[in-house]
Amino acid sequence: MYRYVVLFGQHCKGEGSAVDEALRDIGLQPKLASRRFTLYASADTPVFRLSSNGGAFVGHVFSHDGRTLAGTELLDASPRRKLAHHVVDNYWGEYLLIQAPIDDTEATMIMRDPSGGVGCAYSLREGFATSDISIAIRAGLYAKRVDWESVQGCLLYPQLKTGRTALAGLQELLPGCQLHIREQAATTEEAWSPWDFVSPQRRHVDRREAQAAVRRAVTSTVKRWAETDESLLLELSGGLDSSIVAACLLEVNARVACCNLVTPVPGADERRYARLMSDLLRTELHVATLGFENARFDFPPPPHAFAPSTWFLQHASDELNESIGRQLGVKSFFSGGGGDTVFGYTRTAAPAADAFRELGMIAGIKATHDLAELHQCTFWKAGRLALRKLTLPPKPPRSADRTFIAKAPTEDAVALHPWLAAPDNALAGDRERIFDLAGTQVFRDGVSRGAKWQLRMPLLSQPVVEACLKVPSWVWITDGRNRALARDAFADILPPAVLHRRSKGTFVNYSGAVFRRNRSQLRDYLLAGELEGHGLLDTDGLRRFFDRDLAARDESFMRIFDLCAVENWVRHQH
Repeated sequence: MYRYVVLFGQHCKGEGSAVDEALRDIGLQPKLASRRFTLYASADTPVFRLSSNGGAFVGHVFSHDGRTLAGTELLDASPRRKLAHHVVDNYWGEYLLIQAPIDDTEATMIMRDPSGGVGCAYSLREGFATSDISIAIRAGLYAKRVDWESVQGCLLYPQLKTGRTALAGLQELLPGCQLHIREQAATTEEAWSPWDFVSPQRRHVDRREAQAAVRRAVTSTVKRWAETDESLLLELSGGLDSSIVAACLLEVNARVACCNLVTPVPGADERRYARLMSDLLRTELHVATLGFENARFDFPPPPHAFAPSTWFLQHASDELNESIGRQLGVKSFFSGGGGDTVFGYTRTAAPAADAFRELGMIAGIKATHDLAELHQCTFWKAGRLALRKLTLPPKPPRSADRTFIAKAPTEDAVALHPWLAAPDNALAGDRERIFDLAGTQVFRDGVSRGAKWQLRMPLLSQPVVEACLKVPSWVWITDGRNRALARDAFADILPPAVLHRRSKGTFVNYSGAVFRRNRSQLRDYLLAGELEGHGLLDTDGLRRFFDRDLAARDESFMRIFDLCAVENWVRHQH
């Protein structure tokens, strides 16, 4: 994990102070000092200075041809006031850019890369920004206090970052945004937006060109991360997304190992497909069983988590994956996380509606046939659904989940995340893809192994996301296949059984079994907890739910796990 803290305001020039000594004691050293800020980082966190700029990068930055960025190259290419936009237009990686002001008229600028690979939480009042709130706490910069209004927001929107954390006085700089700090005031603005890449001017017209662009972006990104880390453990789920990541590791100069998790109940055993890919890589597949004894609800959340983010399944899989990674001595974990979103896995009629709107009747009819084949329904049903998408007003980007929640004020999700503010003329498929992309920003937060190793999600890296956004939504369902363009892009590498499968593994059966085995414990955990004590839960509704038997295929118990994740996080903040 990247570990840094930026001090500004009262702590800016703190050499020899208690804060300075505390930071040194926990392994952070001063890397850059200016009139307005001081940057500390751990020895294994890459930092390089922009010599004539008074700024620095924390993390890894690459050019589009894979070269590691040189500071002088960047400075020569960009005017100072346009540096952030120049970086996101010409470079990618996992980084934080810090730019010092040259005079009192300028602000200190901090920018977080679009993938969010380097965390950034900040407090204007206490004068710091950091990748890990535990650093600020241990250095005496911050005293932890739960923000109950924000906790309420976490319950309503469990899969959405908003810039608010669940700790009082602490904000998060969202991926792709820049923060401008002047004294005790600050403003934020977007430096990168996914909406720029779905415009008609940037959209791929030729399918072959789109296919080549996606393959090039995925292959080069996976290769660059693998050779940067030198040794890695690939989490092979057996699905298409992690299999594509595996295919891109065939020719890399790095040590690659693979792992897979299975459960005691049907639904999640993907060893057959995972082993096809590990055999292709000529490496052993390390299989671990996620037993019922691994399912815990009261566990320490990741120390860097400043909001509820980890539920029991994440924690249990973390422990097993960490055990394998520790045994193998790897430097990083690789995941296919985010692949469904970037590769256009859709469950609605939006692609057909987009084809009608953009290309007319013939393309629309073709896309409707593809949609019918994809969802195994009649052409007429697919057509009716596409017509509804074309004619009805778009749905809100997020709806608050009020299940088992006491009466709460309505929050406007659009105002909480800039990517949810869709342009008026946005296509339905682009709206859905980008709204889902905003949801992927929570993926890193709940993963505790990301505090000890580098956690790479190459399919959410900037070059891959941009290449995939340029592909029209209807192309992703060609011939009635989900993620069709990604399948075709890697058709010459993937084993046929992986390439052509339509099913997906799921942990729902395991989660349901865990719920049934722990029903009484879960009831007591929520009805005698912190959330109930602060009046946030509909306790009568919860009692009725726990008292009834679930029907077959009823997955409403998953909401209980959302509540338990928040309850667990809150309990561990004291």
